[in-house]
Amino acid sequence: MLRFYFHHTPNPMKVGLLLEELGLEYETIAIDILKGDQHDPAFRALNPNGKVPVIVDGAVTVFDSNAILLYLAEKHGHFLPADEKERGAALSWLFFVATGLSPFSGQAVHFLRHAPETLPYAQNRYLKETQRHYQVIEDHLSTNPYLAGSEYSIADMAFWGWANMAPIIFGEEGLAAYPRAAKLHAEISARPAAERANLIQNRFQMKTGFDAETHRVMFPQNH
Repeated sequence: MLRFYFHHTPNPMKVGLLLEELGLEYETIAIDILKGDQHDPAFRALNPNGKVPVIVDGAVTVFDSNAILLYLAEKHGHFLPADEKERGAALSWLFFVATGLSPFSGQAVHFLRHAPETLPYAQNRYLKETQRHYQVIEDHLSTNPYLAGSEYSIADMAFWGWANMAPIIFGEEGLAAYPRAAKLHAEISARPAAERANLIQNRFQMKTGFDAETHRVMFPQNH
């Protein structure tokens, strides 16, 4: 059975969504990153980068959420368009999220919520870049129902994982400034697979909240 190394953060959540969309049987293994489980040698043997998610599918180990999405979509023949044009779009938007929306959102959360000191330049830099990436998505969705075009794909799942974090970055308004992006997020969230993915975290009792120990294991470069 496929093993899924999980924490309820954006990147594992988008993999959880795909696993549920595909209807695969899998074993979920909690990696409590707030306690430092990601530094355990056994986990580092699976992902030397010490990040979740990871899957182990028989003899195959795949880390990085976007690599996992692509691996599973190709293996099972779903959620990656067969049409050449839309397949190219799906890959482009998948990596737009991977290299743009994801890291800028993550850094915005860090400097707005977790940095040990207030750094206005860093806050402005990452907030504005996150806003810019959402605007790129918003503009694209003016002529496309999904990121790849006419078909729901792994690119939309990658978007969904990070769009869940919008209220943490933008406050209560969330994605209100980006109504098309908000509509897509709401549509995906209403899917039964997304509802099931949101329940994965309930299988475990993991640490909540940041304390000194969490800062040490999450940001060891500062210690």
